[in-house]
Amino acid sequence: MNTICIMCPMGCPLTIEKQGDEIIVSGNTCKRGEKYGKDEFQHPKRAITTLVKLQNGGVASVKTSDAVPKERIFDVVKFIGTLVADDGVQIGDIIATDILSLGVDVVVTGRK
Repeated sequence: MNTICIMCPMGCPLTIEKQGDEIIVSGNTCKRGEKYGKDEFQHPKRAITTLVKLQNGGVASVKTSDAVPKERIFDVVKFIGTLVADDGVQIGDIIATDILSLGVDVVVTGRK
């Protein structure tokens, strides 16, 4: 499997192979890339960023506090789409906790 590491701006091209019971990552220039490669091979996850409506009709940008399993992305986006945040939310506020029992929160990252 070939992919690009997204753990830092370097974007190292990774090659990930399974040899017996071991997962071998090459092309990384740091330990974060090796961990990312192994995680991506075994169970890919993604952080989600999107917008949430505010009560006054504006929007706030939000993100998940951690990555979610790739196969649950659409479920998470659908759930976040049902949220309406208070007008007074600030950057860093958590507007939903442990969404869909995934152990991640929805955190405000900006306002418009």
